[in-house]
Amino acid sequence: MANESKTMNLFRKKLREKNYYKDSSILVEEQSSDDRKIKRLLANASKSDNGNEGKPDFIISSARYPDLLIVVECKADIQKQESETKDSIKSYAVDGALFYASFLSKEFDVIAIGFSGETESLYRITHYIQLKGEKSHHKLFNDNELLDIDCYNYGLLHSDFKFNQDFSKLIDYTKELNMTLQNKKIKESKRGLLISGILIALKDERFKAEYRNYKTTEQIVNNMYAAICLELDRSDVPERNKESLKSGYEFIKTNTVINNESPEGKRFLVNLIAESNEHINGFMVTHKYIDTVSQFYVEFLRYANNDKGLGIVLTPPHITELFVELAGVNKDSVVIDNCAGTGGFLVSAMKKMLADANGDIAKENDIKNKQLVGIEFDDDIYTLLISNMIVHRDGRTNITLGDCFKIDTEEIRKKFHPTVGLLNPPYKNKGKGTEELAFVLNNLSMLERGGKCVAIMPVSCVNDVTGASCVLKQEILENHTLEAVLSLPEELFVNSNVNTVTCAVVITAGIPHPDNKKTWFGYCRNDGFVKKKNKGRIDANHTWQQIKKEWTDAFINKEIIPEFSVMQKVTARDEWCAEAYLQTDYSRLTLDDYMETVRNYFLFNMKSSGNTDISEEEELYETM
Repeated sequence: MANESKTMNLFRKKLREKNYYKDSSILVEEQSSDDRKIKRLLANASKSDNGNEGKPDFIISSARYPDLLIVVECKADIQKQESETKDSIKSYAVDGALFYASFLSKEFDVIAIGFSGETESLYRITHYIQLKGEKSHHKLFNDNELLDIDCYNYGLLHSDFKFNQDFSKLIDYTKELNMTLQNKKIKESKRGLLISGILIALKDERFKAEYRNYKTTEQIVNNMYAAICLELDRSDVPERNKESLKSGYEFIKTNTVINNESPEGKRFLVNLIAESNEHINGFMVTHKYIDTVSQFYVEFLRYANNDKGLGIVLTPPHITELFVELAGVNKDSVVIDNCAGTGGFLVSAMKKMLADANGDIAKENDIKNKQLVGIEFDDDIYTLLISNMIVHRDGRTNITLGDCFKIDTEEIRKKFHPTVGLLNPPYKNKGKGTEELAFVLNNLSMLERGGKCVAIMPVSCVNDVTGASCVLKQEILENHTLEAVLSLPEELFVNSNVNTVTCAVVITAGIPHPDNKKTWFGYCRNDGFVKKKNKGRIDANHTWQQIKKEWTDAFINKEIIPEFSVMQKVTARDEWCAEAYLQTDYSRLTLDDYMETVRNYFLFNMKSSGNTDISEEEELYETM
């Protein structure tokens, strides 16, 4: 006969093996908790729905991780581990643990564990997580293995689910901050520099420790600027650029809003520094090597429309990571971006390269000092780029301020031997400006023979069959190999308030395209991201990692998948996009497909007319 007391004893044994009882910072409680917050959350969590307090079999907390709880439910019969619907809270271990997690997650990140079985030879452990403030739960961690609490905390913080939640909170903060700075009459063009300057200053431990104690706003500002200059002097930024960078931050000393000596003015500046440290640095400590600076730049310039006017469209982080995968970046790659912007591609490449270095300190130093090369033309963007790299404490040695078309590409190739090119070139504004493919050719000219270039650009460039882009397409084929073109999501840049429909091209440098070679075309329109009111496009359903794997696997293996990918011979006078060659199976179309197309067309027309913003669009969309 099943005996749940044996199950409880077995689980206690598992806890002892992982030192849960020996660690003085960990508290293991059974059936109830002495913690007032936990008691309050479980006050009405009775499985019998009688209004009594819920009584989980185990509640585990740690002083080291005050935001984390582990809740455990046990069942003797392993057949009662988990139901299909997960709503049989009295009968199944996992169902009961998730029930309690739904209450506790109002104020904690919760790991819900279902445990069943009576013997060492036959037991089951299943893990789910439910993040604070969220209603859904997710499978995480390996089954049938109890981990120590440090592993649980690390795994939770570095999960895609936690990243998506934290990134969403960061975006919310950027919007709040933008409104605050707008109300303070700080110009859009200076907001990004102000925040990046604060982040640099906070790298100086003395300023970070003392800024709250300065008696006047003037002291805070002067010490902040001094800390910025000190960090720039400490950095390995080329000497010729340091003075230019310092001058870019001098406005901090003269701006009347920042230098307001009233008690309210001082309080505003102190709070701005403190919030930047909490929200931005807090995010970056957990989620390293994410181009955080660009997220603020996007929001600050979104409504000013300055980024669009300059032709600057900043690449979303999940796309920079996709390009790193498509290019096959590893610890030995030398990566160059000749349109570096705020450094999104370089940061993503560095993240992958450092992970591949696997703790080899000498290799990590080579990656940071020798294997990341960037060129940026715009002074203000260059300052943000350098600040981004300083904030990450990596990779700014070979960042150049200048025009990529005036730089000696042969010298770049001989000095660095780049093997990977990643770029998002400036987009022409109303037909004016340099052709996007010209930047791609410039990047290719710097790569070693056989190197891989991955670039994002308007799909109109690759579909041009008679104009200037067609001529550049021909030049690409004569000197390089067109490996693939991926049609990207149509609203990829909606967060930047830009409507450009884009694609990604993958090109092998220095090897002319063979006449008989087929190119892989992928219809990568659905990245799983959805538009949410006041948040833009986000990975709300946590599907991106799986979608990215499917895309990269299909690309690497050159798979032909109905209605998704095709292999096709092309010339410069052909369209370079999947839509031109894929065949639609009309028998699979449904009424929902039709309605979705009508909705998208309706919203496209509204946005094109300039009569609505993204928030209003979402409200309209949800009512259709």
